[in-house]
Amino acid sequence: MHRTLFAFLATVILCALSLGADTTVLPNQFGPWQAEAPARTLKMQDLGPDWAKWPNGGRVLQEAGLQRIESRTFRNGADEIALRTFVLRDPSSAYEVYTFLLTPGMKDLGLGKDSAGNDAAAVFLVGNLVVQASLPPLVKPGSLQDLLAGLQQKADSSPLPPLKSYLPEHWKIFGSEKYALGPEAFRSAMSSLGQDIGAGLAKEVGFENGVEAIFAGYRGEHGSGILLLLEYPTPQLAEQHLHHLEQALPSELKKAGATIERKASLLSLIFSPTSPEHAQAIRDEVNYDTEVTWNESAHTATDPPIVLIMFKIFIFTGLFLGIATAVGVAFGGLRVIIKRLFPGKVFDRPEDIEVLQLGLSGKKIDPSDMY
Repeated sequence: MHRTLFAFLATVILCALSLGADTTVLPNQFGPWQAEAPARTLKMQDLGPDWAKWPNGGRVLQEAGLQRIESRTFRNGADEIALRTFVLRDPSSAYEVYTFLLTPGMKDLGLGKDSAGNDAAAVFLVGNLVVQASLPPLVKPGSLQDLLAGLQQKADSSPLPPLKSYLPEHWKIFGSEKYALGPEAFRSAMSSLGQDIGAGLAKEVGFENGVEAIFAGYRGEHGSGILLLLEYPTPQLAEQHLHHLEQALPSELKKAGATIERKASLLSLIFSPTSPEHAQAIRDEVNYDTEVTWNESAHTATDPPIVLIMFKIFIFTGLFLGIATAVGVAFGGLRVIIKRLFPGKVFDRPEDIEVLQLGLSGKKIDPSDMY
């Protein structure tokens, strides 16, 4: 008995240790690529100044809720791939970091739904994970497909923010997308899109009220512009911040053609449009529709015909009225007969009748005189 209990406890301890040890995100192997050493956990100061183009990357990571950074090197023969993975609190925060790393000129690498880079480097999004990869010259980004499939099993599968789908695809400059959940990412986006003068709008946007922001640059046949979408929890908050932003919008941006419009809970701002017509053309492409759902009963094909329903209503209503009339007449007739056969014995007995008197005369009214 003691030997069995000891074996059971040993098994439980070993399982717990194995589960506790398997906390890394990056695998030991994917496809033909083998890890050279265990994964390392990096601090933000270990990233170096060149990990992102914009200088406030550390503050953006803190704002996005960075949990940890893993680094690992993989080798396949003489080729080597260096991977760095940012583990965020949720997919929305990961999308904020992913777009922070994008720059115009990148191309879609086909690694899942969100990936960008070139032949030497790649960045892609998997749930709450953002992966950066340095690729050797002869290795194509497609070699990371096995890694992507493995990470999808470990990543948070919650959907990305709906605001992402509102951006128009027509005329959009790939790599210019910037998503912000806070003022640090907002200021970084304004800087990366050449709109530093509008960085102060981060105070008026209302991130404390749960707003989400997304930017993108557009270039069409007749001009260009930068689109900013702000989605608020309610139309009332959107209207309130519309007035705040109109007052806080720098005069330089207004002179450059910046405009603000509201549609339900969504504000759209166009910065530096080539022309008012092109600004409106970009705004008209926004994929945002409001719907009002009114839940009320409707007549379906399986329901009886409306004529039959109305006929039954009239029949049963008439039947109820007929029964009520017959019962009333019967009760009245019975009362009259009993009063004639037994006057003052059953109904209208004098001792049961009370008369309210004002006392205007000294004569008392006899109830029996009333019949």
